Amino acid sequence: MHDFTPVNEPLLIGNEKKYLEECIDTGWISSEGPFVKKFENEFAKTVNRNYGISVCNGSVALDVAIATLGIGPGDEVIIPTFTIISCAAAIIRAGAVPVLIDSDKDTWNMDVEQIEAKLTKRTKAIMAVHIYGLPVDMNPVMQIAKKYNLFIIEDSAEAIGQTYYSKPCGSFGDISIFSFYPNKHVTTGEGGMVVTNNKILAENSKSLRNLCFQPKQRFLHEELGWNYRLSNLHAAVGLAQVEQLDKSIIRKHEIGNRYLNNLKNLSSVQLPRLKTDYAKNVFWVFGIVLVDNKYPDAASVIKLLRTKNVGTRPFFWPMHEQPVFHKMGLFQNESHPNAENIARNGFYIPSGLAITNEQIDIVSDILLELFD
Repeated sequence: MHDFTPVNEPLLIGNEKKYLEECIDTGWISSEGPFVKKFENEFAKTVNRNYGISVCNGSVALDVAIATLGIGPGDEVIIPTFTIISCAAAIIRAGAVPVLIDSDKDTWNMDVEQIEAKLTKRTKAIMAVHIYGLPVDMNPVMQIAKKYNLFIIEDSAEAIGQTYYSKPCGSFGDISIFSFYPNKHVTTGEGGMVVTNNKILAENSKSLRNLCFQPKQRFLHEELGWNYRLSNLHAAVGLAQVEQLDKSIIRKHEIGNRYLNNLKNLSSVQLPRLKTDYAKNVFWVFGIVLVDNKYPDAASVIKLLRTKNVGTRPFFWPMHEQPVFHKMGLFQNESHPNAENIARNGFYIPSGLAITNEQIDIVSDILLELFD
């Protein structure tokens, strides 16, 4: 049997080691080191933003974004139900309420046609979360936000290097966030970024991620913040990764297209869309959704693939079905059928940047065998 193929393996073939050695040789390993500002500036440029504020992961970037916009008790924020729990958690921790939107069947992103009907006088923002490789259809979102004077928080954690009508994802929100977890197109191991064009939001975000220290008297605090700083070591890796981003996106397209070609005759599954009117799929992951009854659910296929040395991950589980939120009295009796179907029948297969064409073909052959 072939060796185990992990669902993701990062690619560190640029200046990562060189920059890390520089950190060690100079002693600059904390958040005060020079690579932090370099990384912030270079990453912000890639998404056409004036300001980048690095933080220790993508989830806390959402905390900072919510706090910076002043979202709190009594406010509502529109989000997709099909997303990672960090999106809802940041809103709830701020005392606000997430209002959920079902998924589009084809792109797996939030169904933007459902947003306007969910607005109330308490709605303060729309959180647009780009899911798995295709972006949210942002033009309708921006039109709604303008019409009702709402903030847009753009969660581009999974969309590094992706574009919407040729403009970078992460350039559309009043404030946007990114994650640099190892499965992202730019990784720092753990890390995140808040980006914006608004100087006030940028300064507030910087303060909040740094315990709200004050310039004149450091340990006298007017507000409560967090220690969400990114270290110089992490930023050094991030800078090296940004230098490789264009090549990484080309490779991601190659991986996705190879899988699509290999699996094109599989009629019992839904494969990712190659493109929409507004974007090509960047294939952050290569997702598959079961569409017949050959297997009862994705979990059963995931178990089978594990026995064949193929790593997988299940899809997100919808927010309206999370026990922790039911305990809080949230989302009682809500139903979002598209998200429920995707969650139960969806999983993704190995597609990290370090995967080889040989591994892609082996995984493809195993899937063809399972579904033949």
